[in-house]
Amino acid sequence: MGRKQRPPAEVFLNVPYDQPFENLFLAYIAGIRTFGLAPRATLEIRGGERRLEKIRNLIAKCRYSIHDLSRVELDRSAPRTPRFNMPFELGLAVAHQMSTPPQPHDWFVCEALGLRLLKSLSDLNGTDPYVHGGTIVGVFRELRNIFTRPGRQPTVQQMRRVYRHVRRSVPSILHKSGSDSLYNATVFKDLVVAAGVAVDKTLTQFARK
Repeated sequence: MGRKQRPPAEVFLNVPYDQPFENLFLAYIAGIRTFGLAPRATLEIRGGERRLEKIRNLIAKCRYSIHDLSRVELDRSAPRTPRFNMPFELGLAVAHQMSTPPQPHDWFVCEALGLRLLKSLSDLNGTDPYVHGGTIVGVFRELRNIFTRPGRQPTVQQMRRVYRHVRRSVPSILHKSGSDSLYNATVFKDLVVAAGVAVDKTLTQFARK
């Protein structure tokens, strides 16, 4: 009998849940799966009491976390406010890493604009964000910079191929779930599964070349 395969390391994905961010949301899912990792998100958490504790527990289960702070500007709807969920959950991840005894958790900050983090969250001065420029290819490029570790190192081209498969799967996934939004638990789960199927096909095809 062969050795039991270890489950993939999990990545807590902390991103804006809005329509303009959908393509980058899909890019993160596709890219993380192409690295052989498993994306997790607060979308999986059911409502009700103790939500904060559930978020903390989810972060604690993950070996890594990615925090996209692209949405620090005021939104358009009244009352106009910035988004606080992303920096708040980043704070939870930092606190988890710094707990006693120290927990094995690496967190990374992504941004759309360079230098903005120095102004929006000055407590992180000395932490270099991964600047994706608000593009799909930029997300893939920065994921390669984040996950520079032994093991699978997919190319941007491989991640783009997985992304295209996931993008094509969206109408069917939304129809099956009866939803018009990517940001709910069942849709997120199906997107992760679709990305995993695409990864297997993509890596097999590249291996044949």
